[in-house]
Amino acid sequence: MADKEDRNPENVDGKFYVDSQCIDCDLCRETAPANFTREEDEGYSYLFKQPENDEELELCREALEGCPVEAIGEDGDS
Repeated sequence: MADKEDRNPENVDGKFYVDSQCIDCDLCRETAPANFTREEDEGYSYLFKQPENDEELELCREALEGCPVEAIGEDGDS
């Protein structure tokens, strides 16, 4: 389960985030490319844009459900 106290620092503020458990598998970036991107130097994902419509919200939730290490959270500060 993702830990909002252990969020990757690049995450934008809001409900969704990626924490330090991320293993850089690319699933979230493939599932919701409008919201997730990669920190190139360290090799992990983070949320660069919170979902702005129903489609993005659905894709972010799909990424959360599919994350193999549960590094995506949906309980951040809104």
